[in-house]
Amino acid sequence: MATGVWNENNRPTIPGFYNRFKAVAEKRIGTGIHGILAMPVKANWGPIEKVISIKNEKDLINKFGKENTAYRLGRLALLGRPKELLLYRLTDGAEKVANLILKDTEDTDVLKLQTIYPTTRDFNVTVRINIVDSEKKDLILYEGAKQLYVFSGLGETIEEIVKNINENIENMWIKATKLDEGNGKLKNIVNEALTDGNDGNKSISNEQYLKAMNVLEGYKADGFCLDGVTDEALQNTVKAWVKRNKTKGNNIIAFLGCKDTDTIQQANTKSKGFNFEGIVNVGTKGIYEGDKYTPAETACYIGALAIGQNLKESICNEVAIFEDVEPRLSKEEIEASLEAGTLILTKEDDEVIIVDDVNTFKKYTEEKDEIWGYIRAIKFINTVDSDTALKRKEFSGKCPNNATGQLALICALKQYFEVLEKEDVIEDFTVEIDKELQAKAKNDEFFWKWDAKYVNVMKRIYGTGYIR
Repeated sequence: MATGVWNENNRPTIPGFYNRFKAVAEKRIGTGIHGILAMPVKANWGPIEKVISIKNEKDLINKFGKENTAYRLGRLALLGRPKELLLYRLTDGAEKVANLILKDTEDTDVLKLQTIYPTTRDFNVTVRINIVDSEKKDLILYEGAKQLYVFSGLGETIEEIVKNINENIENMWIKATKLDEGNGKLKNIVNEALTDGNDGNKSISNEQYLKAMNVLEGYKADGFCLDGVTDEALQNTVKAWVKRNKTKGNNIIAFLGCKDTDTIQQANTKSKGFNFEGIVNVGTKGIYEGDKYTPAETACYIGALAIGQNLKESICNEVAIFEDVEPRLSKEEIEASLEAGTLILTKEDDEVIIVDDVNTFKKYTEEKDEIWGYIRAIKFINTVDSDTALKRKEFSGKCPNNATGQLALICALKQYFEVLEKEDVIEDFTVEIDKELQAKAKNDEFFWKWDAKYVNVMKRIYGTGYIR
């Protein structure tokens, strides 16, 4: 069933549920989401070109290891507490699994070990006689000098050894293939390396990122970030991708950042160039546990934090995990950054805070006023869009398009907005038939509209003191 946006001159023809949003003077609308952040990453372990859900840091290490942007920025994103983190491992086409041929005691090649995923990890193997049963062997897997696992008491035939390795539910690293039965007895070896692996990270291009973005479209992510990449062409492609997805009913906010060497003025220029509510541009670096994260890397944390919050929350003045920030901006630079739509961090009273939840949309229009320039508001709009579109399952193609059916749909939609009102997200709302457009509608079309006063959070608080 289709969803998406519409306008008077381009009404979609596929049956479904379509929304559009207009800001009206003093009746401003805002936004929210469901907490899913997606990111393409580079890794030295893990499934390639697949979308993998990550629950916590241990899960991240098990699935992608502790190298490259998968760990560095996946861990940073998890610290922002998204409700779900989706990672997609990029490769350049040269990726290869590592392997090792094991011989029997007569030097016949009998068994091939291969890593489960393409990698250059320093895996090595020792084969020795089992201390309990001298007719059996132990195969010990190491990474460097660290012992990972002991496949103990392996069978008396190569067939049995292969089966024991491959069917071991605790085995997350290697798979075995029988080459020959030989004499059935593995030759002892000490720390023989699995070689010829390639992680596929050397020549990753924008094309691989575009492929990842196309795959991620099917997973309904609310937020998206690049793994620290600042390539201008790629970032502009992300903007176009977010816009295109919006027309299809996939509401995504992309969190990007400027180059490590950019000045705050250059970051502001980039934000002005974006000028889009679906793009957040981070202009400062965060320092965490002594490690400096570029603005584009810091954006991964900001994205996770913003996406993970509920509709009533805002990252404005939110205390971040970082212990310091670079550069330290002056008051005038902070004001200029916010005006340009650059999200920045600053340090106050030994805490690093996010100054305001701005996105890059700052050239306001009649249909999009200043409320569209903030992440919290866009989250709310995206939430209403997706939540009301779920009603398509109840009504599109199942409900008569007469007064009774139209009333049933309006009542269902009102119940949704009543929940938002009770939660102090909106107030003074109306949901009704759009009589002007319905008067010109075809017999299978129904037009409705809603209007609500958006309840913002307090950001600027002004006090007056009188001394007597």
